[in-house]
Amino acid sequence: MPDLKKRRRTAETVRAIGAWLVALIIFFPIFWMVVTSFKTELGAFSMPPEFLFMPTLENYQEIMERNDYLHFAWNSLLTSGGATLVGMLVAVPAAYSFAFHPTRRTQGLLMWMLSTKMLPAVGVLVPIYLLARFTGLLDSRILLIVIFALANLPIMVWMIYTYFRDVPRDILEAARMDGATLFQEMSRVLLPVSRGGLASTALLSLILNWNEAFWSLNLTTTQAAPLSALVASFSSPEGLFWAKLSAISTLACAPIVILGWASQKQLVRGLTFGAVK
Repeated sequence: MPDLKKRRRTAETVRAIGAWLVALIIFFPIFWMVVTSFKTELGAFSMPPEFLFMPTLENYQEIMERNDYLHFAWNSLLTSGGATLVGMLVAVPAAYSFAFHPTRRTQGLLMWMLSTKMLPAVGVLVPIYLLARFTGLLDSRILLIVIFALANLPIMVWMIYTYFRDVPRDILEAARMDGATLFQEMSRVLLPVSRGGLASTALLSLILNWNEAFWSLNLTTTQAAPLSALVASFSSPEGLFWAKLSAISTLACAPIVILGWASQKQLVRGLTFGAVK
């Protein structure tokens, strides 16, 4: 018996060490990006890398003075938040229909929706660009909101569908017997019960929208360009300005990282919703 307990403690220790190593490997690029943002351009290119240096804020000062950071950040906030809202408004009723009123074609439709994520975005760039130019929506926030929402809609429908599928049907039947309408059934019963799953879906959509770069770079120039376009602007024919690129990348990542840390408990609870019955 003591040997069994000892082996268990050893296994737990090995797993903990392995988890810490994986976490450090994942975290190190973020750490190095933040450290490099406080170096000079010369220090950022130094070989071997400098670990002891005098930090400077000149990269952040130059970004704030020469680039309208708040304009790009506001565009990112509007497009990411707007696309998440539009996606949720479409995904919730679609998932409700798939989960509670399935037909013979439900699984086929779900698989077809998911298969659209396998399509390379560059394959539909030209028709979408021509359509946006024809409608006068190039370099507009509305265009990015629609594109982002449609791009992440299959994932959102699938996630909400799995959450709804684990909700006991007896709850909804009891609400119907009490005379609840469809709107009351959704707003007072189903949505409150699955709010953890809905919150995690919205958060994941917000993160994906915030990090989207392909459509932002190809469909915007200045008016609707988000932070991803500002980051890409620091790659020029003269080369990469590593220190400034690290500084603007830190500013672009900071809001979404802080949001993720602040809502991690809700995210974990939503992602594990229905795992244990």
